[in-house]
Amino acid sequence: MRDVDEEHAGRPRVAAMGEPPVAVSAKPFAERPTRQQTLAFAVHIFTATGAVLGLLALIAAVEGNWALMFAWLGAALFVDGIDGSIARKVRVVEVLPRWSGETLDLVVDYLTYVLVPAFAVATGGLMPTWLAVPASAAILLTSALYFADTNMKTEDKYFQGFPAVWNLVVFYFFLLPMNGYVVAAIIAFLSAATFLPIKFVHPFRVVRGRILTIALMTLWALLAVTAVVEKLAPPVWVDVGLCLVGLYFLLFGLVPSRRRAA
Repeated sequence: MRDVDEEHAGRPRVAAMGEPPVAVSAKPFAERPTRQQTLAFAVHIFTATGAVLGLLALIAAVEGNWALMFAWLGAALFVDGIDGSIARKVRVVEVLPRWSGETLDLVVDYLTYVLVPAFAVATGGLMPTWLAVPASAAILLTSALYFADTNMKTEDKYFQGFPAVWNLVVFYFFLLPMNGYVVAAIIAFLSAATFLPIKFVHPFRVVRGRILTIALMTLWALLAVTAVVEKLAPPVWVDVGLCLVGLYFLLFGLVPSRRRAA
C-alpha cells in the first residue's frame, strides 16, 4: 500500500463507483499564458534576435570581412527600428510586465551599436594600434555611461547628447578614406558629445519634420545597402548621398524649432 500511495501522491483521486466526481483544480489551466502574452513574448524574442545578428557581425569582423559585418549590423538596425512600434502595438508593457523590453533593447543595442563597432576600430587598421585601442576604450566607456543615463531622451523625444550610434559612425570610417588621426579626433569629439546638452533626432519619435526625416532615413538605408553590396567601394554619388543625409541627421537637433514644444 505504501508503494501505491507514493506512486499516486499528488495525483487527483479517481472517484469510486457511486461517489460524486472529484473536482480537479483549474489553477494550472489559469496559469497558462494567454494569446496576448504569447504574442508579447514573441516580440521580446524578435528583439533578442538582434544579439544573434551582433554575434554574426562580430564573427565577420574577426575574419576581416567588413562589408559582411555591416550587413549583419544593418539587419540588427532594422530589427531595432521596428521592434518598438510592434511592442507598442501589442501593448507589451501592460501584457507582459515581468520582462523589460527597454532593458532587453539596451543590452542588444550595446552589442550591435557599440561593442562590435569598437572591435572594428581596434582591429580594422583605421589608425595605429597605440591609438586604436584607447579610441575603442573611449567608445566602450562613454557608451556604457550613456546607456545608463536615465535622461538620455528629452521631453520632446530627442536624444540628449550623442546617442552612441557608433555602428553608423564606424560605417563612414570604412566607407570614406580618412587619415587615422582624423578618425581618432572624430571619436574623441563624439565621445565628449555624449555628455553635452546637444539634441540628436530620433527618426521615429520626434514629431517635427517626421515625414522628411523618415524619407531621408529610407534613402540612407537604400544607399547604405548599395555601399555594402559594392563591398564598401560604391560609386561616388552613393558616398555623396550618404554624407548629405548624414549631415542632415547630425545638424537637425542643432537647428532651433520655430514652434514652442507642446
